[in-house]
Amino acid sequence: MPYREKIVWLSLFAIAVAFVPYFTYVAMMPAASEGLPSLRQLILYAVATGVQVVILLGGRAWLALRSPGDVRIPPDERDRAIRQKSVQTAYFVLIGGTILAGVVMPFYSSGWEIVNTALFMIVLAEVVNYSIAAFSYRRQA
Repeated sequence: MPYREKIVWLSLFAIAVAFVPYFTYVAMMPAASEGLPSLRQLILYAVATGVQVVILLGGRAWLALRSPGDVRIPPDERDRAIRQKSVQTAYFVLIGGTILAGVVMPFYSSGWEIVNTALFMIVLAEVVNYSIAAFSYRRQA
């Protein structure tokens, strides 16, 4: 498995470990009664982000130690094509989420519902980005 594909899978794993519990908690315990800022949700989001960063940094360090030569190989045209396709698709998800959270939702929602929708759409765009890249690498393997 190429180094860049390993990074894609590591990123998907980090997102799943960090943000599935966060959004599950948010869905089960909405902060509608709390105003902005809700320290409980801010701390929970900070923990989720910290977990993601630790997994990514630790995983990248581990991969670099296991195969240091792979890290220095520049991306080839296949890597660039996969990245372009995945980022392009994720961009449309992100724009759709921005329109939803920033243009549509303020007419019927407020507070943490908008904030968590925006955060969810950012995470969803990253999942789409890495999923398309992973699928593309697997399809070409």
